[in-house]
Amino acid sequence: MSNGVVANGASADQTHTASQRYLSTRGEDSGFSFEEVVLKGLASDGGLYIPEAIPSAENWESWKDLSFTDLAFNIISLFVSPSEIPSEDLKDIINRSYATFRADEVTPLVNLQGDVHLLELFHGPTFAFKDVALQFLGNLFEYFLVRRNEGKTGRDRYHLTVVGATSGDTGSAAIYGLRGKKDVSVFMLHPKGRVSPVQEQQMTTVLDANVHNLAVTGNFDNCQDIVKALFADPEINSTHKLGAVNSINWARILAQTVYYFHAYFSLLRQQPSTFKLGDKVRFAVPSGNFGDILAGYFALRMGLPVDKLVIATNENDILDRFFKTGRYEKKPTYGSKAEGGLEQDGVKAHEDGVKETLSPAMDILVSSNFERLLWFLAYQFASSAGMDDEWNKKQAGQEVSSWLSDLKNKGGFGPVYKDVLEAARKNFESERVSDPETLDTIKALYKEVGYVLDPHTAVGVEAARRTQKRALAEEGAAKHIISLSTAHPAKFAGAVELALKEEPEFNFQENVLPPEFVGLDKKEKRVSDVANDWKAVRDVVRQQVEEEFKALGY
Repeated sequence: MSNGVVANGASADQTHTASQRYLSTRGEDSGFSFEEVVLKGLASDGGLYIPEAIPSAENWESWKDLSFTDLAFNIISLFVSPSEIPSEDLKDIINRSYATFRADEVTPLVNLQGDVHLLELFHGPTFAFKDVALQFLGNLFEYFLVRRNEGKTGRDRYHLTVVGATSGDTGSAAIYGLRGKKDVSVFMLHPKGRVSPVQEQQMTTVLDANVHNLAVTGNFDNCQDIVKALFADPEINSTHKLGAVNSINWARILAQTVYYFHAYFSLLRQQPSTFKLGDKVRFAVPSGNFGDILAGYFALRMGLPVDKLVIATNENDILDRFFKTGRYEKKPTYGSKAEGGLEQDGVKAHEDGVKETLSPAMDILVSSNFERLLWFLAYQFASSAGMDDEWNKKQAGQEVSSWLSDLKNKGGFGPVYKDVLEAARKNFESERVSDPETLDTIKALYKEVGYVLDPHTAVGVEAARRTQKRALAEEGAAKHIISLSTAHPAKFAGAVELALKEEPEFNFQENVLPPEFVGLDKKEKRVSDVANDWKAVRDVVRQQVEEEFKALGY
């Protein structure tokens, strides 16, 4: 448990609202500050951090004309006490985080077709939605470390060693978020020869001294296992302060909550005759680890008028199956049945047991962030017993621990209580989109409106079109639907070319390829090959951090 003390020595109860204090979904850890949960990443009981309460954005309507950065400040302030990050400092962190984006609006909304709209989240440095969160997280790390290191020199400084495993997007976005940051070293492990060429080039051509790419001889599972072994190893944890940047880090969910509000207000400006302030909207979200759509759930709970959050999965459909049946169960696939997708788009970088698809960033067996939603569902269910809030929270933590234990030991849990499933269905719908349907959607949108979708975005758009047809038949259902576009189509060139190769007007170089990608393969690279052995990786981490220190004169 945290000591509940913040930077200025005051009690967290005096300086923090309930939404600015954090607890673990497993129920053992509570009373944490924002800084603690950002730097720790994962709770010591194995759970994920969530705020003790979700704040109500009582004056959200007054935010309708704000810029993305001002909107971000208003939302993030609800979860971060000014005793931890003073307002002017938080504004500066936010402004620096989004100054790196190519679009003035940061996440522009475009009308795709009729009442279906697309939220373009790929205008950051690595052309993927993860930039929205990881640019912010990188600057948070830097801010907290500068403060902790005030007056300290050399090896007395608090130095964060970020270690992560990637199948592509997370690695490049994390590297671009942390490159050049003082007092941070970043080690990104990827399965050698299995990530897409573009993803690999984006990672390995970053030459900043604090960036270390490790190509592991093995698959993505091996990379993840090595990272878990390092975090569990007392030896390296006694000498290095390890940090995490994957989607379990609460700051990533928080940053992504902003663009749901921003999309709503953009729609208000673009469709004044058919969409009024207070009208409900639907969001369709390509979903793998559940972090992106979970941010939408927080926006909804804060007061944004959301009719439904539509989960769009590919053929790795554990989420779709849960919402259809109430049972959350791994269904591993092996051999020829697991084969699919395209090697050039990085399909071979997945964890063991998934079905390979054309949307490889969503090829998962379980959704790591789903645990956070499960806690809120369990808490809501516990609250119906009429006990006090402390009891409700304890019950929720115990229920989540039990479910996750069954998932680990039995491969699944459920069906969950009927009331729990009904509560989930109140806010969520789900759709499963196959590879042939993904290709058909890319083709259809190009033919109909000339827009090129990446395969993950196509999964979301297909789900959006289906749910819109149903919504038209439902009285009072939201008319407009916003689908989230998670990556630039050039990042998954194989699927795009496969879908559009027979279109006479289509030319990938002219229609899709951004100038930033041209010549990427000719740039100098820096990458270390390493054996599939966590102790070998530990040795490399120690050695390369030591070399950084020596170069800095420590």
